[in-house]
Amino acid sequence: MFYTYLLRLSNGGFYAGYSSDLRSRIATHKEGRVLATKGFLPIELVAYFAFSKKINAINFEKYLKSSSGFAFRNKRLI
Repeated sequence: MFYTYLLRLSNGGFYAGYSSDLRSRIATHKEGRVLATKGFLPIELVAYFAFSKKINAINFEKYLKSSSGFAFRNKRLI
């Protein structure tokens, strides 16, 4: 399985990413070993979505980072 996830950061922002090992990836974020979130460590996992194909997880991550994805996140996820 492949996962697209959404994290709430300590600065109030959000981070979207994907991984095949969600638990390990979240732990890596919380340890500060991911450059993109190192300055604003994650507070919580807001949502995650499971996909059977990697390309679907990647495409959904890209969607969450788009303006339409921001609207979806704000209306449906938070």
